[in-house]
Amino acid sequence: MKTIPPELFEGVWSAAPTPFDDKMRVDVASVKRLVEHHVRLGVKGLFLAGTCGEGAWMPERDRRTLVQATVAAAKGRLIVSVQVTDNSAARILDNIAMAKEDGADMAVIAPPYFLMNATPANVGNLYVEAIRHSPLPVGVYDRGAHSSVAVPDAVLKAIYAEPNVVSIKDSSSDLGRRAIALAARRKRPALRLLTGNEFMCVEYLEAGYDGLMLGGAAFQGHLAGLIMEAMAAGDEALARRLEQRMIRIMYAVYGGQKIKCWLSGEKKILVDMGVFKTWKSYLNYPLTDSCCRAIESVLANDADVLLPPQNKTKGKAHG
Repeated sequence: MKTIPPELFEGVWSAAPTPFDDKMRVDVASVKRLVEHHVRLGVKGLFLAGTCGEGAWMPERDRRTLVQATVAAAKGRLIVSVQVTDNSAARILDNIAMAKEDGADMAVIAPPYFLMNATPANVGNLYVEAIRHSPLPVGVYDRGAHSSVAVPDAVLKAIYAEPNVVSIKDSSSDLGRRAIALAARRKRPALRLLTGNEFMCVEYLEAGYDGLMLGGAAFQGHLAGLIMEAMAAGDEALARRLEQRMIRIMYAVYGGQKIKCWLSGEKKILVDMGVFKTWKSYLNYPLTDSCCRAIESVLANDADVLLPPQNKTKGKAHG
C-alpha cells in the first residue's frame, strides 16, 4: 500500500474544480495548466472530484480521465487524492480500485449520497468495510450537517480510529466534531487534520489543525500558504489580516455574502488567469455582470497573492 508522509499534509491542499470543455467533457489541456498553476501557488496536494470538483455529477469516464490526466501532469510533485464516495462499501471499493489503477495516492470518503435504513450501525459498517479493504490510504471528508446522510458522532469516532485513515477534511464547521477530530489525533499522532472551512482558517490552525484543504485554493492557495507561514512564525495578528484579505477576495469571486456565483465565479477567475478555457459546470450557478466586474477588480488589485511570480511562491506576506 502507498504511504504518504504526514508532513505533506502540513500545508495547503486544493479541493480542485474540474475544467470542462464546451461539450462538458474533461478538458485535459486545462488539467495540465491547473496542475502547473497549483505548483506555482505552493500547494502540496489535490483533492479531485470532491464537491467543488463535481465528482458526484460527472460520468465515471470523465472522473477517470481527470485522475489520469492529473497524475500524468503532476509527475509526483503533488499528492493526488480522489473522492470515491458512493452508496455502499462495494461501490466505494470499486471506485477505489479504479482510482488506484489511475495512479491516485489516496482515496477520500464522504457520507454516502443516498442510503436506505441509514442507522448508525449501517453507516458505520459502510465506512469501516471500505476503509479496512481499501488498497489506498483513506481520507475522511466530514461534511457534518451539510450531508444528506448523517454520520453520528459515535460513528465518526470509530471511523477516525481506523489505522488506514491518514487524514481528515473537516468541513463541518461544528465545534463538537472538531473536538472529536482533535481527540482522534491525540490517540493517533500520525493522523493529520485539515480544515475545509476557508472562512475560519486561523481558528482551526490555532486549535491544532495541521493544514488547509480549501475549495478556493485554486486561486487562493498562495495566500492560504502565507496564513500558515504567519501562524508558524507566531504572528497571529498578521495571519488574521491575511485571512480577512482572503475572505474579501472570496466574496468578490463567489458573488457576495450570498455566494450566488459560487462555482461559476471560481471557474471564471481561472479562465481570466489563463488556466481554464470555460466556466461550464454541472451545477449551473449564475455568472452575473457584477461578479465579472468583481473578479476583474481582484485580479487587478490582488495579483501579488493570486498570481505570485513563477519562480517565487513564497515571500513577504502582505497584510
